[in-house]
Amino acid sequence: MTSVPTVPKTASATVISARNLRKTYGDFNAVDGISFDVPAGESFGLLGPNGAGKSTTMKMIGGVSSRTSGDLTVMGLDPDRFGPEVRAHLGVVPQQDNLDEDLRVRENLLAYGRYFGLPKSYLGPKADELLEFAQLTDKAKGRVESLSGGMKRRLTIARSLINDPKILLLDEPTTGLDPQARHILWDRLFRLKEAGVTLILTTHYMDEAEQLCDRLVVVDKGKIMAEGSPAALIREHSTREVLELRFGSERNTTVAGELQGIGSRIETLPDRVLIYADDGEAALEAVSARGLQPITSLVRRSSLEDVFLRLTGRSLID
Repeated sequence: MTSVPTVPKTASATVISARNLRKTYGDFNAVDGISFDVPAGESFGLLGPNGAGKSTTMKMIGGVSSRTSGDLTVMGLDPDRFGPEVRAHLGVVPQQDNLDEDLRVRENLLAYGRYFGLPKSYLGPKADELLEFAQLTDKAKGRVESLSGGMKRRLTIARSLINDPKILLLDEPTTGLDPQARHILWDRLFRLKEAGVTLILTTHYMDEAEQLCDRLVVVDKGKIMAEGSPAALIREHSTREVLELRFGSERNTTVAGELQGIGSRIETLPDRVLIYADDGEAALEAVSARGLQPITSLVRRSSLEDVFLRLTGRSLID
């Protein structure tokens, strides 16, 4: 049976609080006045396309990038003033794995633990516990370069837990992983959430946000466009179902005009037409009744991708 790392309980109801948080680079507003609170034990997501300001926000939370203006506290402390104290409570999983390939798998955990001044008597058993949690026990003596992408990602997460952090920051945790590796990683993160770790993650994958996040903010161009649970955002900004139609790239825009009145809303994308309706099959029947024959059709449930499209007029993945 796989063990889950123990996590110390925090006395504070809110572990992260941001008010009118800004980060500018010259005339560019990377983060443009966002506000949010994260209670202890929540899985909180920043959902948006590349360049939306998600990673910049994470760097400010982690105390590695100072804010331009606004208020920010992590565990009740200002990370600009108390960076080392804040980072002592954090585990950080960066976008790109930065493991030491000169060290073996278990040695990566031991070496990282020494940065926190942790004693060897603690680090040995803790490293073994984390390797078991990451399903890497049989790779403990192996070289990092021999690991698959999914294994390296799990090792990076295990390394971030060496100091028993109260908050785990995950920046695009599954980018570049195949579907099986993503699902294994989701399972590990869900176990951490069950154990009481507060998860803060950035992603541009709608399915990942729906799977992992209790609550999220939709971010675009440094601003928060909407906030809520995945289900609540879908209910508020989309319909129950979506009918996807493909008539061919040269015909989609032309045919879209002939679809008016079907469903509650129509979106025309370069490769398909989306009809938003509570009953997708009924919408498809209405399309056929007008003598229109799409090359392909698909009825699916609404997703966070549809929420983002409604709020911004563009796809999450540009």
